[in-house]
Amino acid sequence: MITLSSVDELRATEAALRKIKYSYPELFNKLFHVVALTRTLQFKYHFMGTLLMDENYNEYTPEFVTPSVTDLYKEEVQKLKNDPDFHILLQIFTNSKNIGYAKISMLVLGKSPESLLGASTIK
Repeated sequence: MITLSSVDELRATEAALRKIKYSYPELFNKLFHVVALTRTLQFKYHFMGTLLMDENYNEYTPEFVTPSVTDLYKEEVQKLKNDPDFHILLQIFTNSKNIGYAKISMLVLGKSPESLLGASTIK
């Protein structure tokens, strides 16, 4: 998915994530874990985002991965969704929909908003 982001949108999302990092450290650590796992497994960030947002993920499900690995990944995502403060993350993902799941993930991993400017095809 190609997304265009303004620096203001990226900075606002970064600020919201930073607020979660310090106000809800356990929630942020779970989010960081899921994002890092997504990156390590080389899954599309859009797959992660659709799972988090309860959207149709079938189009983004990894094709050449055994179902047991995909199921294990979904269990890790569910642990994040089971957090009592998950609704706070949902709000950020909803407000930042324009940015895209990949750029939100890059912000979670510590990338600067300026490094994410312009068109992106990170999946």
